[in-house]
Amino acid sequence: MKSLDLFAGTKLSGLEAAHLRRDLALTAREEGVAVMREGRRLVSFSCNDYLNLTHHPKVKEAAIAAIRAFGTGAGASRLITGNHPLYAELEAKLAALKQTEAACVFGSGYLANAGIIPALTGENDLLLIDELSHACLWAGAQLSHAKTITFRHNDVAHLCGLLEADRANHEHALIVTDGVFSMDGDLAPLHELAGLADAHDAWLMADDAHGLGVIGAGRGSSFATGKKANVDLQMGTLSKALGSYGGYLCASAPVIDLIKTRARTLIYSTALPPASVAAAIAALDVIAADPELAARPLAKAQNFTRATNLPLAQSPIVAIVLGEAAKALQASQILEDAGFLAVAIRPPTVPAGTARLRLAFAAAHDDEDIARLAKLVRERILPMAA
Repeated sequence: MKSLDLFAGTKLSGLEAAHLRRDLALTAREEGVAVMREGRRLVSFSCNDYLNLTHHPKVKEAAIAAIRAFGTGAGASRLITGNHPLYAELEAKLAALKQTEAACVFGSGYLANAGIIPALTGENDLLLIDELSHACLWAGAQLSHAKTITFRHNDVAHLCGLLEADRANHEHALIVTDGVFSMDGDLAPLHELAGLADAHDAWLMADDAHGLGVIGAGRGSSFATGKKANVDLQMGTLSKALGSYGGYLCASAPVIDLIKTRARTLIYSTALPPASVAAAIAALDVIAADPELAARPLAKAQNFTRATNLPLAQSPIVAIVLGEAAKALQASQILEDAGFLAVAIRPPTVPAGTARLRLAFAAAHDDEDIARLAKLVRERILPMAA
């Protein structure tokens, strides 16, 4: 056996023993919230298509029309020949929604965060990041070579102390956080963080991947309170509530111009397929035309948490922390046997000892299914967490 194969096999055996090995399961998503998975139709609570727009007729028609007009691929990076006409329309709509001067669309949310942070910070700068921030924010931080310090989750006082102790030693400072935390569903205190940023001449960046379309009347986590938080860098994705693919940054015009010139993950990546951009444009139009749509996923999640006596949901994401990976896998199987898909979330996606079920609620979830799920969770799953 080659040493590489031996290395891989040994690693896999260790992961298997710790219940941390992952396998890809063939899953065909259907219209609404149903999936076909390994021959069974299940009601999915493990999908980020919060508004069920991936199958919306207007979104699909826009994607098909874009393929007919522009082909299936962009052909090059945006700075070469891949900047097809649809980009300008999408970026204008995103900037208007987020109330910023400009926007820049990337190939994915991961590419956005891996490109934005190193373009704005370097080895002479200070980067302060919430400990539960998404993996792609950590990737961007590592690529920046800035001095990176973790602050306790949503702990404004801890962040304040770190800024007071070290801000003066660095040319620039960037505060990084999720707007909606993807594995817990709670919201960042963006108004408080923005106040700290202003007081210490720091910049604030929030990843709104799970806020756009479902929080703050659809505008995202910066608007969660009804009043816009002063977030300098509003980043997010097109692949969750918008039902398409890609990432974006909304900010001032000078910042966006710099990002388009210096973000390596934009410069050296092939642009999005035209169909993805067109689908996102159509999705934004659907949301604008139906103000009640954006409120439904959170309302469904809150109905579930009331029925299970869990803390009231702050977003469409509800986490049920069970502890060990084996227990999370067992809970997932219990729900699958009852006709629900709720994939177990295990380390390293979440910290050791916090394996969980992560339930994602969508506009199309049936109230009877939610009630049935709540009963099962209350009677079979929550006792496992005791």
